[in-house]
Amino acid sequence: MRGTAVVTGASSGIGAEIARLLSRNGYSCVLLARREERLRSLAKEIDGEYEVCDVTDRAAVEATAARILERHPALKVLVNNAGVPARASFLDGDPLPALETNYLGGVWCLRAFLPGLEAAAPSHVVNIVSVAGTATIPASGPYSASKYAQLAFSRATTPQLRGRGIHVHTVKPGFVETEGFPQRWLPGPAQRLVIGPEQVAAHVLESIERGRGETTVPRYYAIAGLAQALAPNLFARLLSRSGRRSTIGR
Repeated sequence: MRGTAVVTGASSGIGAEIARLLSRNGYSCVLLARREERLRSLAKEIDGEYEVCDVTDRAAVEATAARILERHPALKVLVNNAGVPARASFLDGDPLPALETNYLGGVWCLRAFLPGLEAAAPSHVVNIVSVAGTATIPASGPYSASKYAQLAFSRATTPQLRGRGIHVHTVKPGFVETEGFPQRWLPGPAQRLVIGPEQVAAHVLESIERGRGETTVPRYYAIAGLAQALAPNLFARLLSRSGRRSTIGR
């Protein structure tokens, strides 16, 4: 056994596939999410454990972590995957759900599970961010803001945790077809850019094993963030002219 891994947002999609792959590669997985029936089924499938937990509730996260660390004092991997979509603009959408789940949920989990990660060092934190954390379009402003914040959190903690023997892996997927993030709205040609959660899971495992740090999957999605960073005014003019009502990210 290679150690214990905690995976948040594990009831479906990317989180479930990461848990399956980690389990097949020798990790004992503890699954966290809000849907108990889904968690119970997956835990039985991979011979793992589960805890019902809403990562936006800091007190619940701390209580859940305390129970898990009592059973597993050393934690080899923490995957901060829990996420919700926010396909709305800042003019008419509520930014709080995405910020509380996509950003603060990871902060609360890292703090709560830190003693276990230190006890198992060298250990790993995997933050599932998004290309939307580097490239923003109007129709998904609140989602991108939550992912920008999550990216900053991931980048800031990378050097801070390195000295404690904890490696941070920032994974930025592009379009991924999942139950919570369906991509059917994309036009036909763009459907070729959509990947499955299995590809993200494989990338996560490879990142852990190779110590990759910050990566984009597929790699060509990095172009979008680079373009907006280098020419933000041009990017804004193009978006204004196009009037696109789409979203970037998983």
